[in-house]
Amino acid sequence: MDSFGFRQEDSRKAQNPRNPTTRHFAPLLVAIVGLPGRGKSLLSRRLARYLNYTHDTTKVFDISEYRRKLYGKYASHDMFRADNLPAWNIRQQSFKLALEDSAIWLQEKGHRVAILDGPNVSRAQRQMIYDLVHDQLNYRVMFVECVCEDPIILEKNFKDILEYSVDYKDMATEEALKDLKLKMTHYQTQYESPSLGSHWELPCPIVKLLDGGYGGVVAHGVTGVTEAKILAYISIPRPTQQVLYFSRHGESEFNVVGRIGGDAALSPRGSKYAVALAKHIHALNLPSLQVWTSTLQRTKATSEFIQAPQQHLHELDEIYSGDCESLTYEELQEHYPKELALRDCEKLKYRYPQGESYIDVMARLVPVLTQLESETNVLTVSHQAVLRCVLGYYLETPFEEIPYFHVPLHTIIKLTLHGFSYSLETIKMPIECVNTNRPKPSDCSVGRSAEDVLVTIPTHFDSVTNLTSCN
Repeated sequence: MDSFGFRQEDSRKAQNPRNPTTRHFAPLLVAIVGLPGRGKSLLSRRLARYLNYTHDTTKVFDISEYRRKLYGKYASHDMFRADNLPAWNIRQQSFKLALEDSAIWLQEKGHRVAILDGPNVSRAQRQMIYDLVHDQLNYRVMFVECVCEDPIILEKNFKDILEYSVDYKDMATEEALKDLKLKMTHYQTQYESPSLGSHWELPCPIVKLLDGGYGGVVAHGVTGVTEAKILAYISIPRPTQQVLYFSRHGESEFNVVGRIGGDAALSPRGSKYAVALAKHIHALNLPSLQVWTSTLQRTKATSEFIQAPQQHLHELDEIYSGDCESLTYEELQEHYPKELALRDCEKLKYRYPQGESYIDVMARLVPVLTQLESETNVLTVSHQAVLRCVLGYYLETPFEEIPYFHVPLHTIIKLTLHGFSYSLETIKMPIECVNTNRPKPSDCSVGRSAEDVLVTIPTHFDSVTNLTSCN
């Protein structure tokens, strides 16, 4: 038995005596299985991002990172030869440390899912995972095997490894590709693929993801709400190359006078932005372009000149401010000073009277985000609060920062997938507009003065007719 309590071959005989039904709400370890270049790490990061956004607190434990800490700089494929006993011991130690840390992390309050990202190629390793997490901790275990034989997908996966892996950053491309192929050959000689059905080696769920989901999904023994949620998520194929575009609607008449919510028309400058947006998007010549908007007239008007199939989705409607719809911040302070103070105190969770909170918006966006993640070349035209939540998902922004994410008017936002993460690029169109971003006041108390509240309100006009520089 080692420091954490790893048992030897007799460990499976010492079953936990507690009732197995107590596991229904227990934490879950998801162990990824597969050869190199099968998309394991991309799947792990995407799944963690999705689970964290949907409030199942999740962390990825990358076995390769532990190996790098123990072994130092990567030298060559010899590290993965079955007959290289010193290197095999290091890899085993890396696996055990990652497994131990994932188990320790799951025991902390509020942590729901740990993802063990690595090859996990042997039955002995998988048995060790099960023994520790299921038998000793009384937690749940789920295995996901990434299987890929599609030559096009494999080639793309290999290119991503050569471009983004720390192991190959200082190695010439041809040398790195040769090394990676030899590494895969070494793993193939050691790989013991899990069998499904009655031949599956362990009494826990297993899912086989074929060709990144494009070849289908095979599942066995999947029970439990979280396991079913994971199965549903990974069953949708997602591209490894992806570019997405986002924009707020053009400046609206309500933006001009500082009113929130509502279903206002575009201002004259907002109409100019609609023309400029269409011109810019058409110039990109994006294949199979789609446009998704909210159902409100200002997003429809912003996208009306774009020649592409359009969908108008209620999930993309602006946060509903209930009794406060169509009010200015000055009016909010006059009629609902307590509500405004409460919102400033905790903007993420605050729910307008008869309205929504940012948490509510995030929840209704989940189906759209799940589908959007499987698309490319989509332009989403929506609203400030909604796009804060959408961009917060892709950029993995801490929840508390999402309500303050700056999403300016008359700006095109481009997200590009690079390896495991997205980069953000903004294109500001040369059309003037008001600023609608309101920073958090320094004083959020209920008894604060009106001056303390209004000092953070963006400049706006008394009426649309007083707007200058419209033409």
